[in-house]
Amino acid sequence: QVQLVESGGGLVQAGGSLRLSCAASGGTFSSYSMAWFRQAPGKERVIVASSSWRGLSTYYADSVKGRFTISRDTAKSTLYLQMNSLKPEDTAVYYCAAGGRYGLKPYDYDYWGQGTQVTVSS
Repeated sequence: QVQLVESGGGLVQAGGSLRLSCAASGGTFSSYSMAWFRQAPGKERVIVASSSWRGLSTYYADSVKGRFTISRDTAKSTLYLQMNSLKPEDTAVYYCAAGGRYGLKPYDYDYWGQGTQVTVSS
């Protein structure tokens, strides 16, 4: 059973930066596709970025392309999301996910973290 624990969320002013981390345990980290999703109040959970197994491919939602970077450290079994030039519309709970399919929807992923709040003030 894979366990995921996110950290790094917080309150930041527009234009600022945050780095989210997702520590994985209980599985073979490099064999999973990993992703970051976010969910704003009253809205559905949507993908932000994803990394295929071994990190060979990445995907970014248009809304974050050029501002966010997903990366993975296999030695530390940790997934990261570097978020720069943050905007108020980036405010959401951010979730780390892992699974066997490299997809764009929540149902493509089998394991989820508890989420970390990111709030961007204007």
